[in-house]
Amino acid sequence: MKYLVVLCDGMADYPMEELGGKTPLEAANVPNMDALAKTAKVGLVKTVQDGMKPGSDVANLSVLGYDPMIYYTGRSPLEAGSIGIDMKKTDVALRCNLVTVSDEPAYEDKTLLDYCADDISTEDARVLIEYIEEKLGCEEFRFYTGVAYRHCLIWNNGTTDLGGLTPPHDITGKPVAEYLPNKMSGNAAKLQELMEKSYELLKDHPLNKEREAKGLRPANSIWLWGEGVRAELDNFKEKYGLKASMISAVDLLKGIGKFSGMRVVEVEGATGYIDTNFEGKAQAAIKEFEEGQDFVYIHVEAPDECGHRAEIQNKVRAIELIDEKILGPVTEALRKMGDFKVMVTPDHATPLCLKTHTNDPIPFFIYDSTKPEKGVPCFNEKTAKESGLYIDEGFTMMKDFADAE
Repeated sequence: MKYLVVLCDGMADYPMEELGGKTPLEAANVPNMDALAKTAKVGLVKTVQDGMKPGSDVANLSVLGYDPMIYYTGRSPLEAGSIGIDMKKTDVALRCNLVTVSDEPAYEDKTLLDYCADDISTEDARVLIEYIEEKLGCEEFRFYTGVAYRHCLIWNNGTTDLGGLTPPHDITGKPVAEYLPNKMSGNAAKLQELMEKSYELLKDHPLNKEREAKGLRPANSIWLWGEGVRAELDNFKEKYGLKASMISAVDLLKGIGKFSGMRVVEVEGATGYIDTNFEGKAQAAIKEFEEGQDFVYIHVEAPDECGHRAEIQNKVRAIELIDEKILGPVTEALRKMGDFKVMVTPDHATPLCLKTHTNDPIPFFIYDSTKPEKGVPCFNEKTAKESGLYIDEGFTMMKDFADAE
């Protein structure tokens, strides 16, 4: 038996007037999802327990069968592991976004204009993060380059008692005043100082001047959030008896893969946005199965990024591209190999109208080539709800999917 998970990050949504009262998933042309859902187990699952923040960290751990209440130690330690940082037990990791803020003289008067600085490339970001490390790095604070706008700060002998720092994608277009670190906790004053100093260093950096000349937003500040300590996950193969591979563009998922003992597969051109290499991810998955892996987890960030940016048509198209260029080719290859199971699900909802995550129950289906079920005519939030199947603890779903004892 082969096991495929296609994780469509942030795919779930609300009905939209611009889509004729449909959600992006309802509006999308997804013949492969619909065909599998006709004979699959379909329902809703709650991947983010009440009281936990609905981030991709918590939600993907849940989908992979790790109870976040037990295993979650923060988002950034997972990303740090992917980057290759060997964290000490006394270290605290923080996500370090490169963002665009407005140009008021006082930092507390600024507005957060863009959480990803016009989707800055990794190449441009590396120049700026290395500059920040040169100027602000010290024995206490070290900056590390990640992917695109997503980077990492390691705080030696730091604290996680920071009052809950705010993800920048939650406050796009809002004044930053009430979300600044020192508003959350007095322990975070040093972090705010780093953010303020980063603006003074980056606002006139030559690379940012070049970006502005090209009509791009400058990456003129860092934004710190997602604090956590070193992560420890049970080995996936020992937990579920399956040789597993992780395919993703983002360090968060690569980190989960690394800490759980999966084979982490790099795909050239995987960007985390709608311009990602969909075909490359599909071919990488097929190769993993051909080389003897039992389980492949394909994570696609694009629907989530489109949700954060309120890009309605791009979100619909991202879902269609997943169906056409990933789900279709990989399931076709699996049919030639023998028996297989497929799970298709978001990790959480990222409603376009909110531009951030929610902990709403999300639609899923599990297709088993050996056990046809009475499914639904087409796969979306509405049909999943109408099926009547509801899983309240998302981390229990993997045990059923992976046929674990």
